Formats: sequence, structure tokens, C-alpha cells
Amino acid sequence: MNNNNNQNEINIGVDTGKTQLDIYIRPLDIYFTVSNDEKGINKAVKEIKKYNPTRIIIEATGRLEQAFCIACATEKLPFVIANPAHIKKFAGAIGRHAKTDKLDAQLIAHYGEAIKPKLSALKPETMQLMSDLLSRRRQLMTMQTMEKNRLQIMPKNISSIIKPILTAIKNQLDKIDQKLLKLMDRCAEYKAKNDIIQSIPGIGNVVAFNLLSDMPELGYLTNKQASSLIGVAPFNRESGIYQGQRNIRGGRHKIRTVMYMAMMSAIQCNPVFKDTYQRLLAAGKPKKTAIIACVRKMIVILNSMVRDGVMWDPKMS
Repeated sequence: MNNNNNQNEINIGVDTGKTQLDIYIRPLDIYFTVSNDEKGINKAVKEIKKYNPTRIIIEATGRLEQAFCIACATEKLPFVIANPAHIKKFAGAIGRHAKTDKLDAQLIAHYGEAIKPKLSALKPETMQLMSDLLSRRRQLMTMQTMEKNRLQIMPKNISSIIKPILTAIKNQLDKIDQKLLKLMDRCAEYKAKNDIIQSIPGIGNVVAFNLLSDMPELGYLTNKQASSLIGVAPFNRESGIYQGQRNIRGGRHKIRTVMYMAMMSAIQCNPVFKDTYQRLLAAGKPKKTAIIACVRKMIVILNSMVRDGVMWDPKMS
């Protein structure tokens, strides 16, 4: 490691919290906190600019760091969205086990100085447009579901009024999907994640877009957290001698729904999930339970793939 070169660098570590950003400037040993809102972020950016940083490293959470990153990109400040798993491994390598907000910010800055991770190329307008398109897509999907439900319960002579609305919604969804694909092709970071997700046979645009919009934490979680987040982790029902059936509950039902539908396709075209599904049926599991188990297996695999930046390989299952 070139210590002289490192001494000329200013690395800023940002520990992200729901309500607060803890910021440490290395090697100047400056530490301060701001609120994680527009006022606090503007104050932090104004202060950070004084030091002409080499890189600003912020730990990815999937959601909480977005506003700060957009502010950095707008002000043309060099920032890195770091994978928490990589920082955790770095902490283990240097023997850091204590945890406070200040120590975490110091660790992130130290990681930036030692590892020199690649700077993000995300532009603020790209980040905002992606967020807006995904938000609009979710709205249209909700509208589509509501209209489909109405189509099932309304009299047949009303269906002629509902079907044109469904057609219009589908056309708008197609247009948004095309815009999203073009946007991803122009942005290496989004494209890389999308390519990884869709490398699994059985997963297409619908699942990928839903994961990108509703589960940006993907790749930054433990496998148990990932399965719990979409509500496919079984919970025990036990009390004394009572042993109830384990059930799933909670989680992000929209993602669970689209992944459930994708799994119906995957068990036909993906040998890994087909074998798992058939093995569970042979063991006496109900079909729905078997499919949910396959969805859990899929989200765990996806989380590991995105975390490690690798494409689908049947051997990893």
C-alpha cells in the first residue's frame, strides 16, 4: 500500500441510518452528523465540498442512501455505493469488531482508502427517472389488478367497458418497460443487476423490474433476511406440546406474487426448480407449499448472485 499516496487522499465514510447520516473524513479525523432529510443532506454536501474529497463511500441499504447519492451526483462529487458485505469482510480482515455510528463511519472511510472501490457513474437525472418510471409502473400494475378483479365480478354487459381500460393499461406498461430497458442499457450499474437477475431461466422483465423497484436491498441482505423480506420464510407455531403447521406471513406481497407466478414458469423450463418442486411433491408437500419453497430457494439464489456479481449457474443451487 502506498501510504504517501493515501495521505494525499480524502476519503469520506457515510454510515446511513433511517433518520441520521454519520460522516467521517479521513485522514483529517473530522466527524459530524446530519439528519437524513433534504435539509441535513444539503448541509452535509456543503460541508463535504470544502475538503475536495477523493471519494465519498456510503454503505448501500437499497433505499436510505438514495437521496444523499442523488445530491452527490448533482454536485458532481465522487461517490461510491459500497456493498455492506464487502465492508463487513474488510472489518474482519483488520480485526474491527466494535460498533458505534462513529466507528462505522470511520470503518467505511478506511475501507475506501484501502480498497479504492470504483466510483459510481450514476447520474442524478438517470436515478430520478428510473425511480419515477418504476413508481409509475407500480401504480399501473395496481390499476390493472383492480380492473381485472372488477372484470370477474361485474355483469358481462359491463365487460366491454372494462376491457378497453385493461388494453390501455397494458399498452402503457409496455411503453414503460421499453423506456426502462433503454435506460438500463445506458447505465452500467442498472444493466449489470438486471442482467444478473434475468440470467435465471424463468425470470423475465416483470420479476426483474419488481425486484429493482420494490427490493433494492437485494444483494445487501443475508439470505434469511431476503426470504423474510418478501414473506416466504416459514414461522413456527409452537406452544408447550402444541406443534402447529409452519406458515409464511408478512413481507412484500407484490414481489411474492410476481415471483410465485414466475415460479409456475420456472418449474417447467428450469431443471433446478423443476427437480426441487417434484422432490417436494414426492415427499407429500401440497403444491402451493412446494411452489413457495421454490420461491424461497430462488430469492436466496438471486440474493447471492447479486451480492457476488455472478450470473446464473445451475451448480450454485
